[in-house]
Amino acid sequence: MLQDVLTAVIAAGCAGLVYLAAAARVIKQYERGVILRLGRYIGVRPPGFTTIVPFVDRMHKVNMQIVTLPVPAQEGITKDNVTVRVDAVVYFKVVDPASAVIQVEDYRFAVSQMAQTSLRSIIGKSDLDDLLSNREKLNQGLELMIDSPAVGWGVHVDRVEIKDVSLPDTMKRSMARQAEADRERRARIINADAELQASRKLAEAAQQMADTPAALQLRLLQTVTAVATEKNSTLVLPFPVELLRYLDTAQRSAEERGRPEPPRRLEEPAPATPPSTAADGAPADGADPAPPCDPASVTPVRAAADAVSHTSPADRQRT
Repeated sequence: MLQDVLTAVIAAGCAGLVYLAAAARVIKQYERGVILRLGRYIGVRPPGFTTIVPFVDRMHKVNMQIVTLPVPAQEGITKDNVTVRVDAVVYFKVVDPASAVIQVEDYRFAVSQMAQTSLRSIIGKSDLDDLLSNREKLNQGLELMIDSPAVGWGVHVDRVEIKDVSLPDTMKRSMARQAEADRERRARIINADAELQASRKLAEAAQQMADTPAALQLRLLQTVTAVATEKNSTLVLPFPVELLRYLDTAQRSAEERGRPEPPRRLEEPAPATPPSTAADGAPADGADPAPPCDPASVTPVRAAADAVSHTSPADRQRT
């Protein structure tokens, strides 16, 4: 009799141990346990040690930590007709364990698919410049698009980040040429501005040297000193242009003074008008006597002209 009682106690103890082992559950700090009794939701168990009814209750553990979900690269066409590949990453966590278990079959897969469709939608609505430079606004738009349906699943999207934007090689080369042209334009503008400032300073320096001629000589000596300090076998000495002009003018004046004058053309003298004479050969009254003629200045041509002028018209007819 005693042996039968002892056997029953041992059997009951073993059954109790088996029951306890089947009913005991441990929930970690970052988890919550959703209890379904005969398929019906009855509550959420907190972290720690808990028990359920074996073969009647079923507990689903839900991770409450922030989950990092990478979104596969999505290829699409932007608003300005450029083909790009964009990938992103989604950070979310479960805020309602019961809804995450009851409202959706697999909340991770659901969030992943929603992130992919939202990313393709954002690509089609945005320009290429927005994808490259205005990512904060796009991230906010993606977060809003994913978080709106995820609220009913007991999931809160913490943030969404676009990781990389892949462009075609032709577009990369075009953008590189555009950036190079822009940098060259800015370099030319800076160079032109520097030339303008330098020209203004040079004009001021030239005006100052023009007011003080000794400054030009001092500058010339400084230039010679600067050139002479270097170990050069050739010394370049600047020469004032004004001195060259003065020497050129002096040389031209000397040449003009030493050049012989061209011979002048001799003009024949006009035939002298014979004075009116009286019958006896004396000059008539009122007529000026002819000036005396120098024998040395009488030429054959002039003598012949004087002879013709003194002959009478009758004698010229006879001849």
